[in-house]
Amino acid sequence: MSNFALIVVCLGLGIALRASGRMPENGHVTLNAVIINVALPALTFASVRHLHFEPALALAAAMPWLMFAVGSIFFAAAGRLFGFSRPTIGALILVGALGNTSFVGLPMIETFFGREAMKIGVVVDQLGSYLVLSTIGLFAAAVFAEEHPGGGGGGKLGKLLRFPPLQALIAALVLAPVPLPGWTDAMLMRLGDTIAPLAMLSVGCQLRLSGLASNRAALSLGLGFKLVLAPLLLTPIYFGLPQAMRETARITLFEAAMPPMIGAGIVAMQHKLDAPLVTLMLGVGIPLSLLTVPAWWFGISALG
Repeated sequence: MSNFALIVVCLGLGIALRASGRMPENGHVTLNAVIINVALPALTFASVRHLHFEPALALAAAMPWLMFAVGSIFFAAAGRLFGFSRPTIGALILVGALGNTSFVGLPMIETFFGREAMKIGVVVDQLGSYLVLSTIGLFAAAVFAEEHPGGGGGGKLGKLLRFPPLQALIAALVLAPVPLPGWTDAMLMRLGDTIAPLAMLSVGCQLRLSGLASNRAALSLGLGFKLVLAPLLLTPIYFGLPQAMRETARITLFEAAMPPMIGAGIVAMQHKLDAPLVTLMLGVGIPLSLLTVPAWWFGISALG
């Protein structure tokens, strides 16, 4: 549970730093810049370079892609129905349709399924969540960004190609066959490990619970989809698999029930996609998942 303790402590520290005046009002901008330009590219490069795809795990890796596709349709339709702005819809798509399958998901898998099951979680995270965020996730962020909402496709593409996490993804694929010094991966992973604490400090600095009232509809929609509806919609697909794949299906569905993805939240804020809503999705969603994720484990176990 040390990961959860770190999340809660860093969130609280961010709130305290802002309230005490020890953090500048725009201090979160610097934190986000470090994450986007240093930590997230480092983690992406180190993870993608060593991916070893196994066909049997393809359905596990497919889950975040399916969830992002379904979430994009759901939030686009709901956004039009509720009259949400483009940045709000974009924030819901990024943070409501991508789960925290690493920092929260992997320790949860170890707790409820055992250490051996974590290899499935790693596939879900690396071939799924982070690849989605680094590709179509970045594209969605650019499309729904507050700047130039009506056009500028060429500018958006150029901005997308200059985005450090995507550049790191491309570099990792190109350099995969090239041997690097042994210390490289350790250094990059250490840099990548700073994502969660820095991100939760940033969220804490921006979190305004007074904004709950004005964001009630969007927040309820986003967390309702991420914590309840998304895994529910995926249940018939994964429990329809052959019995021999049942354990993979159970762990994959468990990952689908994880709270909003921290990295996706930072990308959303970097693109000015309704930052108050994003901070609420993370600040409320992650603690709330301490109740919903165990409930999903009981439900998945009952289904066999």
